[in-house]
Amino acid sequence: MATVLVASNRGPVSYALGEDGGLDARRGGGGLVSGLSAVSAQDSLWVCAALGEGDREAVRRGIGEPGVRMLDIDPSVYTDAYNGIANSVLWFVHHHLYDIPREPVFDAGFRRRWDAYRAYNRAFAEALAAGADEGAAVLVQDYHLALVPGLLRELRPDLRISHFTHTPWADLSYFRMLPADIRAELLWGMLGADELGFHTWAWAHSFLGCASMDDETGTADAFIPSGDPRRWVLHRRTGGPKRTTWIRTYPLGVDGEDLLALAHRPEVDERLAALRAEVGDRRTIVRVDRTELSKNILRGLLAYRELLTVHPEWRGRVVHLASAYPSRQDLEVYRAYTASVTELAAEIDAEFGTADWRPVLVSVEDDFTRSLAAYRLADVALVNPVRDGMNLVAKEIPLVSEEGCALVLSTGAGAHEELRDHALTVNPYDVTETAEALHRALTMPPEERATHTKHLRAAATALPPQQWFLSQLTSLRAQGAPSGSQADGPTTGRDGGSPTPRG
Repeated sequence: MATVLVASNRGPVSYALGEDGGLDARRGGGGLVSGLSAVSAQDSLWVCAALGEGDREAVRRGIGEPGVRMLDIDPSVYTDAYNGIANSVLWFVHHHLYDIPREPVFDAGFRRRWDAYRAYNRAFAEALAAGADEGAAVLVQDYHLALVPGLLRELRPDLRISHFTHTPWADLSYFRMLPADIRAELLWGMLGADELGFHTWAWAHSFLGCASMDDETGTADAFIPSGDPRRWVLHRRTGGPKRTTWIRTYPLGVDGEDLLALAHRPEVDERLAALRAEVGDRRTIVRVDRTELSKNILRGLLAYRELLTVHPEWRGRVVHLASAYPSRQDLEVYRAYTASVTELAAEIDAEFGTADWRPVLVSVEDDFTRSLAAYRLADVALVNPVRDGMNLVAKEIPLVSEEGCALVLSTGAGAHEELRDHALTVNPYDVTETAEALHRALTMPPEERATHTKHLRAAATALPPQQWFLSQLTSLRAQGAPSGSQADGPTTGRDGGSPTPRG
């Protein structure tokens, strides 16, 4: 039994099945791993899904890391829940990605996949309920597990439950694309938590709008508690026991010391030397992304092509270093998008390249060493997502860049809320504006660039992963009586004319 529990689709360890039948364990990294390390292993439990055959075999053999419980969910249920709903519906809704004339289509197949998503969430809720001490703190992670708080609240009303959404939250107009009963179920699930966390106030406000202004499924009234304009509270207003859910923002940052240590390993030094030999004395524009539809890589490449067209003085004097990690290649739309990235990069090279200059050096592979080397070489960082929960690359490149860099940042990145005063802001859909921002970034005086980089680095490290996790745990433990109780909530209401909070 544990006093602190984390639930996420991907866990802190994965297993690979060798040809000899042996299992090799690989430890993961990231904010959750770092944060949970601050809690005694004897008091904590991480519940996650078995993602591959190696993980499932480890579960069957009873092999596992202390404090980790993997759930061997039926592969067909997992596929329908993960690919069929989480990544093909919820991700598209929250990132506003649908090709509206064709999608979405909510038919009988969708309903079958939603049943799988519900079963997947219930498996997590039951495992958490079974593993939690009385009054334990449970931190549920992301859109894959949006129903868990409500399900867990029914099973264990004594628990303190939080949910953190790492993506944006859909605007009300987009959220209303979902069938009314599905919207209601999602809100019911989320509002089972004592606290909901988001990276920025923009995403928190979107959730508040969906929870309190959807006439068909609205389940809560929004309040601003007196004395603390940085926190909102929602009271459930439809059937069942009264629930109080606090809304807070935790803008995830970077562990500066750890990232800089990784960026200066010998293998990164070697890759940096190779890139420098290829780039020469030219300026560099660096981007690092997964080939995720929301990352807007294609418009970034189009903006670079327009830069070379409208400002021919940069031909031969700049190189675009692009790292595009293949993402979700089991979905055809992602395979097509990845192919489009490589095709457009090749077109730009063919149009502008010379015998001694390749305008675009693109890597479509999972190569973190190359990315860190590119970070160090960056004069300009291009981060232009359509919508992004945070986008840590916007924080990482200025931190690692050896000469400091100018940041071109779209309004769609969650990081824009913190970094906008020291970045060149662009509309993610405006290719011409992005091209001109790249030109301004390349011509920015060194003193100005150094000043902006200093502020960007400070913002990037303001809430490093361990502090990000522990801040949520501390807040959750301080909430008081669990939301299933009849405890009174704050009395400052929406009608009081309180100002909109800022993070």
